[in-house]
Amino acid sequence: MSSFFLMQGKAPKEIHAILIETLREHAPSYSSVKNWMALSESCDFSTCVAPRPGRPKTVTTPEVIVQIHELILEDRRISAKSIAEQLGISCERVHENLDTRKLSAKWVPKCRNADQKRQRCQSSEQILEFFRRDANDFLSRLVTLDETWLYHYDPETKQQSMEWRHSGSPRAKII
Repeated sequence: MSSFFLMQGKAPKEIHAILIETLREHAPSYSSVKNWMALSESCDFSTCVAPRPGRPKTVTTPEVIVQIHELILEDRRISAKSIAEQLGISCERVHENLDTRKLSAKWVPKCRNADQKRQRCQSSEQILEFFRRDANDFLSRLVTLDETWLYHYDPETKQQSMEWRHSGSPRAKII
């Protein structure tokens, strides 16, 4: 209210008189009106749009969508945060209007044929029989061998195996 009178160029005494005439016994004191006017004079009442602090809103344009798809095609394991940082947009905009989602790979057990399963069962039964004969001396006499080569394999975590896929695409498989 005080800014309205301030814009009209009224002095605090004139404003106080108007308030007494309008509000009678409920009118504020002259010192209150004077304080309001001092506060109002320090504020900016311009009608121009001033820049606001914070991140500007960006629109997901077709060009931005193409850039996102290009980044995903370059590296299917790129994170949404990394895409957002490279393009200068928010993470929400990365997911918005895209027909993609991030899926982790699925573990598929190695299938063994009937002969391999039978051989494993026989080996396990033989080891169990050795244990039953002499449980105390079992570990010192047990020797295990395998005909396969061993390679150092550092499996990926579920998070590391995540890739961007279209909604109809199947998951990648880890064998």
